[in-house]
Amino acid sequence: MNTIAKPTLKSLYLQMRFDGQNLSCGTGFVVFAKSGAPVLITARHNFTGRHQDTDKLLSRYASIPNEVVIHHNKKGKLGEWAHRVEKVLVDDIPCWVEHPVLGANADFVALRLQSLEDVDLHVYDPQNVGHNFLICPADPVSVIGFPFGLKTDGYPIWATGFIASEPSIDAEGMPIQLIDCRSREGQSGSPVVAYHGSGSIPIAVGTFAIMNEPAERFIGVYSGRVNNESDLGKVWKASAINELIQTL
Repeated sequence: MNTIAKPTLKSLYLQMRFDGQNLSCGTGFVVFAKSGAPVLITARHNFTGRHQDTDKLLSRYASIPNEVVIHHNKKGKLGEWAHRVEKVLVDDIPCWVEHPVLGANADFVALRLQSLEDVDLHVYDPQNVGHNFLICPADPVSVIGFPFGLKTDGYPIWATGFIASEPSIDAEGMPIQLIDCRSREGQSGSPVVAYHGSGSIPIAVGTFAIMNEPAERFIGVYSGRVNNESDLGKVWKASAINELIQTL
């Protein structure tokens, strides 16, 4: 168990439900709010139950979720899971919090976590994203989540693709990084990371460092493909997530 990569532990399987009826699955991860409280980050459309752009219902049951089951890591027991239910809607009022400026235009939200008994938290820090190695177009990144709800002994799948737009430029006039990755349903809300197992990694143009342990850098939260005909996907940047959690 000690060989499991740290990002593997951070992606959590989500089941969106309406009064106990499963509607869809997705992925989320935990960060700490400015207050120090743990919150779940995931794609907004996972909780609205509607397509982010068209507002069409996503579930074949024509329902929207009012609760989510989060498959947390069980406290002190790697490879075992603690299923905790959190409210998504109360009296039709959303429990999640949106970006303070972008609001509903941003396809990611934060949900304050209430049910954390017997749970181990493995968190990302959107303010301190990890190792400061160089990220360039065509560099590999991984979407770590649950495509079609698939798992490996309960753990997420690493779908690896490539940076598809300049990291220093916001795509579509939003804090979005485009990636080229064959990601699918169930991966919405996944963390996206750049990851090097060990060895030589670039830290600046023409400068390299030798790492004796894995190096990772948190890029942001994956929210889906630009359209059904493309493998280009949207990643809302860590900086935008940090702006949200600083309001909590």
